[in-house]
Amino acid sequence: MSLVMLLVAAPSFAQEAGAESDPAYGTLADLIEDESSRNALIEELRALQAARANVEEDSAVPAERIAAESPSDQQPEEVSFARRMAATTGNLAANMGDQFAALGAALGGLVGAGQAQADEAVAAEVNLQEVGAAAVNLAILVIATFVVFFVLRAIASPAFRSFSAWAQRGSEKFAMLRTIVAVAVAALVDVIVVALAYVAGGFVSSLLVNEVNADATRLALFLNAFLVVELVKAALRMMFSSGYEGLRLIPVGAGQARYANRFLANLTGFIGYGMLVLVPILNFHMSPVLGTAVGTLVMLLALLYAVAVILKKRTVIRDRLLDKAEATTGPGRLALGVSARLWHLAALAYALMVFAVTVINPETALPYVAMATLETLIYVGVGLLVSVVLTQLIGKEIQLSDRVNEKLPRLQARVNTYVPTGLKVIRALILALVVILSLDAWEVYDLAAWYATAAGAQTVGVVIHILVILAVAAAIWIGIASLLEHKLTPAEGADPATVARANTLMGLFHTTLAIAIIIMTLMIVLAEIGINIGPLIAGAGVLGLAIGFGAQKLVQDVITGVFIQLENAMNTGDFVTAGSNSGTVERVGIRSVALRDLYGTYHIVPFSSVDAVSNFTREYGNHVGEYGIGYRESIDDAIVQLEAAFEELKEGPHKDNILAPMTVAGVTALADSSVNIRVVIKTTPGNQWAVGRAYNRLVKIYFDKAGIEIPFPHTTLYFGEDRDGNAPPANVRMLGDERVVDTQKDGTSSDRSE
Repeated sequence: MSLVMLLVAAPSFAQEAGAESDPAYGTLADLIEDESSRNALIEELRALQAARANVEEDSAVPAERIAAESPSDQQPEEVSFARRMAATTGNLAANMGDQFAALGAALGGLVGAGQAQADEAVAAEVNLQEVGAAAVNLAILVIATFVVFFVLRAIASPAFRSFSAWAQRGSEKFAMLRTIVAVAVAALVDVIVVALAYVAGGFVSSLLVNEVNADATRLALFLNAFLVVELVKAALRMMFSSGYEGLRLIPVGAGQARYANRFLANLTGFIGYGMLVLVPILNFHMSPVLGTAVGTLVMLLALLYAVAVILKKRTVIRDRLLDKAEATTGPGRLALGVSARLWHLAALAYALMVFAVTVINPETALPYVAMATLETLIYVGVGLLVSVVLTQLIGKEIQLSDRVNEKLPRLQARVNTYVPTGLKVIRALILALVVILSLDAWEVYDLAAWYATAAGAQTVGVVIHILVILAVAAAIWIGIASLLEHKLTPAEGADPATVARANTLMGLFHTTLAIAIIIMTLMIVLAEIGINIGPLIAGAGVLGLAIGFGAQKLVQDVITGVFIQLENAMNTGDFVTAGSNSGTVERVGIRSVALRDLYGTYHIVPFSSVDAVSNFTREYGNHVGEYGIGYRESIDDAIVQLEAAFEELKEGPHKDNILAPMTVAGVTALADSSVNIRVVIKTTPGNQWAVGRAYNRLVKIYFDKAGIEIPFPHTTLYFGEDRDGNAPPANVRMLGDERVVDTQKDGTSSDRSE
């Protein structure tokens, strides 16, 4: 077996030695020339070939069975997915069996080499000495490089602490921006440390090559692996910084960050140094079959380690995701809930996929998987960072200055209403973009090739144009609506009527503006995606004409409503009579007005049915009261009592609602049973009814004190008369009295007991 190893390693020795490659070829020629050595070499090669043939024969059985079961005329793309999956699984098992069988054969050959001929033993001894010297040189380089690296990390640790402290200071609104800046600077320092350690390792490597004639290729393999692995670990430290809380991009606790960082760093180092150092050395200096088998073993051990950690942390991460889902609303809650229950399955599938592609195609699988994973992590990380930064900047309530709020009082509320909606749209776009780029990274499809086509470029352009159109439409809406508010908002301290009219007009203009912007935006978007809007506009014109003829009442409603608003006939909050209904105005639309009457009934009155509007709350109101007194009472005394009641009313709770002294209009009627006196009290608009109720109460109190009769209906009983003018006797029973009074014809009466 040692002869085979020497035969395989001879070309690499020649490349490493350069001009000194002749002795290696001479040694190989001497071995072939010697008959005993040549026969031993031939026997070992035939033994390896027989072992490989047996492995291939065993691994080919599933594929042969699948081929036998498939119709001979089927094309590869026509074979069912299940058959293709079975073939792939069979190839995976065959490759693994092939590699492990070759590894066993190679190790068996190494063990049996000690029993070979004497000249083979001498050659093996020389080879082992070279391997030992190479291992010592490699160990020196590894130790020197890592010593420099750890020393530089210790020197840079105060800088990392300063960056972390700076990121944790300041307002919460810019916390993520500060964290990103601090992490970027710390990552730059970390990369510089790795680069300096790499340079130091290169210097040590050159010394070893020049001084002890060390193998430069093996040393370069380690340095390249060190650079790749430590850069990946630096990226992990950006996400899971365990020692510096302010430099941690992933929002987890210190313990969780430490565990995740240690797990991923161990996995990265094991796979990186194993596949980038050990496997290439075995490939070049031992056997490609042995190197491939060792690479498969490395990936298998990494898979077992990853599966053990995933299963161990399955419940912990699930509970944390469920807790976070409970604090989230909307689609995010559903997504977190599903992720909590399925995350371990996705992680296991990813680990198995990485292992499978490494076994099936060991030459290119690792670079492909590493690059695809790196790109996916970059896309996901950038998407999350952008989302978090936007949430911290504009996700919370936006506070405008007092000056802006004075001029545009509704702008802050409008912005705080639209910004969360816009943020949700941006998050959805970020998620879609991350998914598209991640699928492209895994070569599910070729995004660049699709974009190079006319359809791809047109689709991307249309999407961008639509987003711009929607953003411009939203900006126009906010700008014009704010301008209307600025023009219609009354000055501070304006009377309630002016405020109500302004609110009514703003509601009307906002509705009209919103309808116009929505229709125009929809038309432009339809035209942008390629739909001819000419027929739509023509159809809309014909439909509008038909509606104009068939819905004259609707047109009348709109036109009458516009003129009512222009004449300021009613505003929100006014008490009016419109049509046959009276009530408080709750809404004034473009075609109807909504009233709420005294009983709470909600009336919608079309403007076309409004012949006149009676507004009871415009500028001021009057309480007009008519109070009747008996004919035997003094009118002047009654007026004095009315004025006294008004004086008390002015000192009561309604004093602020009385605008002028009471006016006594005088006697308005000599009615059937009373003399009516009218008074007028001027009040603030809408308060005339409350003031009237309070004044009526006081009038009753003062009339009672003065003994002034307020007439009420009287009933006179008449028992009739006979022809002589005499009244018949009446039998009158007094309640609560046992006596009965009899009235005689002559008018006398007599009492008798029951």
